[in-house]
Amino acid sequence: MAANTLADIFDGLRRRPDVEAPNLQAWDATDRLLLDTAVQLGRAGSGVAVIGDRYGALTLGAAGVLAPASLRVHQDLITGERALRLNAAELSARREGAGLPEDGAGPVFVHLPLGPELLAGADTVLLQLPKTLAELEETAAAVATYAAPDVRLLAGGRMKHMSLGMNAVLERYFVSVQPQLAKQKSRVLLAAGPKTAAASPRFPVVEHLAELDLDVAAHGAVFAGARLDIGTRFLLGFLPAMKPARHAVDLGCGTGILAAMYARQFPDTAVTATDQSAAAVQSALATARANGLADRITVMQDDALSTFPGGTVDAVLLNPPFHVGAGVHAGAGLKMIEAAGRVLAPGGELWTVYNRHLAYLPALERSVGPTVVEGRNPKFTVTRSTRRSH
Repeated sequence: MAANTLADIFDGLRRRPDVEAPNLQAWDATDRLLLDTAVQLGRAGSGVAVIGDRYGALTLGAAGVLAPASLRVHQDLITGERALRLNAAELSARREGAGLPEDGAGPVFVHLPLGPELLAGADTVLLQLPKTLAELEETAAAVATYAAPDVRLLAGGRMKHMSLGMNAVLERYFVSVQPQLAKQKSRVLLAAGPKTAAASPRFPVVEHLAELDLDVAAHGAVFAGARLDIGTRFLLGFLPAMKPARHAVDLGCGTGILAAMYARQFPDTAVTATDQSAAAVQSALATARANGLADRITVMQDDALSTFPGGTVDAVLLNPPFHVGAGVHAGAGLKMIEAAGRVLAPGGELWTVYNRHLAYLPALERSVGPTVVEGRNPKFTVTRSTRRSH
């Protein structure tokens, strides 16, 4: 029954509003293995918390095969949150169309930040293992601190992305960490017996970057941690060449370094730092506060400026990703370039830094306007695109 239920759920999943492509799917073997393992361990009917669900496979799967007493979800990316809601609505509509109406409006779940409200009383936690040990540590610490004393943490991942370091992180926070049998190149780590938490949380980490004279705050899930990534460093070298703006946006802000340095360079500019990641947004807010810039920088979570009105921004700074999940794909960067073109006012400028192997120039010309290569080094290209008049 569980296999049929999961097949019914997984077959209809989509990634929207995230990038969709033939080589990108909305679930993987780890989702199925986590749910199968939870069923085998008799976790049906428990209070379930789901962390790291990409597009809804874990949440909707748990609703279908575990019949949880409660179902709470934390997804770092706002695209994941929106995809889960869309997939839940689509699943409910499909079942009603097949004569299988759901109770109420469909699977019942609630989105919450990583913390006590998400985890209080949870005795089963389903986790898609994150890419970094820092993010795993922040998650493991939260589960050990706030979940039920008899909690079982099921942490799953693709074996090619797993490391013994993950076991070591979990062992710092749980008495027992047991690797389960691998299946379809995925594995689950079963953790139990939360240890007493440290007196003070380690996150966000705050480090002083002497070369910028800037304090940078970073939660575990944010790209590059509290360090200065080399693409951002290269783009910052062009800050004196940028024009002052009434409203500037750091798109895909990460820890908010570009927003903070732009705000320092142009004290009269209103700066918005935005990212699809909740961890990035919280990090950028903490960075702004640590440097006395909280009154100058507005921080918001959004998907590629989807809530911004068109033609209202004078400058956009962009260091786009070239990965979607674990796969190399230019779609995320192209989506951000298109978003910048939409929100820029005529004459406004988009400054972009990107890996030299990426062919972004045609997209910049098409979505924004005339584009000039301002600099190159062995790894990166920096361009300035000027929004053409409509």
